[in-house]
Amino acid sequence: MNELKNKVAVIYGAGGEIGGAVARAFAREGAKVYLTGHRLAPVEAVCRDIQAAGGLAEAAEVDALDEPAIDKHLQLVVAKSGRIDISFNAMGNSPGRYLGASLVDMDLEQFSMPITSYTTSYFLTARLAARRMLENKSGVIMTVSAPPARIGTPNGGYGTSQAAKEALTRYLSKELAPQGIRVVCLQSHGMPETATIREIFESRARTADITWEQFTGYLADMNHPKRFLTLAEVANVAVFAASDKASGIMGTAVNVTMGALDD
Repeated sequence: MNELKNKVAVIYGAGGEIGGAVARAFAREGAKVYLTGHRLAPVEAVCRDIQAAGGLAEAAEVDALDEPAIDKHLQLVVAKSGRIDISFNAMGNSPGRYLGASLVDMDLEQFSMPITSYTTSYFLTARLAARRMLENKSGVIMTVSAPPARIGTPNGGYGTSQAAKEALTRYLSKELAPQGIRVVCLQSHGMPETATIREIFESRARTADITWEQFTGYLADMNHPKRFLTLAEVANVAVFAASDKASGIMGTAVNVTMGALDD
């Protein structure tokens, strides 16, 4: 326990399932967590859970695509806590806006939207956190990707966006590692616990006429143990990757797909 004792963590997309699970796990392991999201209400709900369990958490409405808003919030964090040890970007968007359409029929905006939003958010949050971390020559910058970064699936520009995040992880690490800053990506797989997977199912059901049981069965069958990855499992790996025990892990996507991707 207390793998992250006295660490200061900022989490983007903390109102979502992955961001919320990671926030709770970080707080449970001793970190003070600053939770942000585009909508304040779900972030505040996670904050209340953490505080009720005895953890240290603060919530703020921050658009992870708005550079001045991100910068202003980080200034506040440093003013209150003195530094930033961990930046975790779990920002997501609605896959219903770009899934389920043929690439041949898709327009440019529909294709480029996930690429632009995911890469912009990761770049901004990482760069602005790194500027603070460089002062102490210490810190961990993290994000999440998914198997479509490396396998062909009908998902418009989503897979391209995830591949770009993994590439940016490598580039950032090459630049920042000599300054004591690790950059790590967690590569997770589809979890029925998340609203995103439900939305992906609904987009597929419109075109493929499949049931929820068929869809989730397909996801489970991709994994070696033939079961679903859980939010708790992803959060536990995030804790380890953010901790000092993972000092040798950097510039890579940590495979948490339970074998869906055979590295």
